[in-house]
Amino acid sequence: MNSSIFFGISTVGYILAMIMYISYLVFKKKEIGITATIITLISFAAHTIGFFMRWYEGYQIGWRSFWRPPISNLYESLIFFLWCLILGYIIIEFKYKSRYLGAFITPIAAITLAFIEMTGMSKEIEPLLPALQSNWLLLHVTMSFIAYSLFTLSFATALIYLIEKTKRKTEFSYIFWTLSVGLIFILLIAMGADYIQKIIVSSDVKITLLMTTFRNNSSIISTLSWIVAFVILLTTWNFGYILKKIVDRFNVSEDMLDILTYKFIVIGFIVFTIGGLIFGAVWAEQAWGVYWSWDPKETWSLITWFVYAFYLHARLIRGWKGKKAATLAVVGFVTVIFTYLGVNLLLPGLHSYG
Repeated sequence: MNSSIFFGISTVGYILAMIMYISYLVFKKKEIGITATIITLISFAAHTIGFFMRWYEGYQIGWRSFWRPPISNLYESLIFFLWCLILGYIIIEFKYKSRYLGAFITPIAAITLAFIEMTGMSKEIEPLLPALQSNWLLLHVTMSFIAYSLFTLSFATALIYLIEKTKRKTEFSYIFWTLSVGLIFILLIAMGADYIQKIIVSSDVKITLLMTTFRNNSSIISTLSWIVAFVILLTTWNFGYILKKIVDRFNVSEDMLDILTYKFIVIGFIVFTIGGLIFGAVWAEQAWGVYWSWDPKETWSLITWFVYAFYLHARLIRGWKGKKAATLAVVGFVTVIFTYLGVNLLLPGLHSYG
C-alpha cells in the first residue's frame, strides 16, 4: 500500500461527509450528524496516514528528510491545507458540540479535491528545487497553511453569521452572502463539468480551470455558462431565506460566531505574520539574496495581511463588530484564495512552483 490509496480513501470520505453534513443541516437528524462525524474522522485518519506515508516514501528515495515534509508543490500543499482545515474543524466540532459548521467547511474540501482531480496536476514525488532545499521550508510553508486554514474557518463562521443576522432581501449583507453562496455553487458545478469532461475525453488530457464552461472555445457554450451563472445567482438571492430558515433552526449563538471569527483571525494573523511574511523574507534573502522582491505571491500575501490587519484595526480601534466585521472576514478569504491559487495559475513568478 502507498500514500495514494489513503488519499483516495480520504477523498471519497470527505465528499460523503459533505453530503451528510448538508443533509444534517437540512433535516436536523441526530443520526445523520453522527454519521457525518464518523465519516469525517475516518477520512481524516486516512488522510493523516497518507500524508506521513508520502513523507516516508520521499525519504526512502532520498528526496525527503525530517525537516522537509511533503509540502513542496501545489498538490502536496493542497493536501496539507486540507489536513489543517479538517483538523481545525474537528477540534471546533468537539469543543462546541455542534456540527452545523461542517456543512460549510466540507464543500470547501470538496472544491479543493475536485480542483486537484480536474487539473490533472502531477502527484508524483519529485526532487526539491534548489530554492526549496532549506530548513525554512518546514517553518514558512507549514505556518502559512495553518494560517490559511484558520482564515478559511473564519470565512465559514462569518458567512453563517451574515446568514443569521440578515432580515430583508434588500440588505447589503443579504445580497453579499447570497452571492457568496451562489458563487460557491457555480464553482462546484463548473469544476464538476471540467472533471466530467476530463473523464469523457481522456484522463491524459489536461483540462484547465473552467475550460468546459466559461473559458470554452465555443462562444455559445461560454455565453450559456454566464447566463446559467446569472440564473444561479438570482435564484440564490431569491430563495436565500430558505437557507436562513434552516440555519435558524439550530439556534446558533450569533455572539459565539462573531467571537469565533475574531479568534480565528487573530491566531491566523499572528501565525501568518511570523511564518508567512517574516520567515518568508528571511528565507528569500538566503535563496535569492533579497528580503523582498515584489514577486506576485509576495505582493498578494502583503495585500492579504493588510486586509486582516484592517479587520483587527477596525474591530479593536473603531469597534467594528457584527455584519461589517463578518463581511470583511469574507473579503479577506477571497484574497487568501487568490494569494494561494490565483497567483500560481495566473501570475507566474518566483513562487510558481508552490
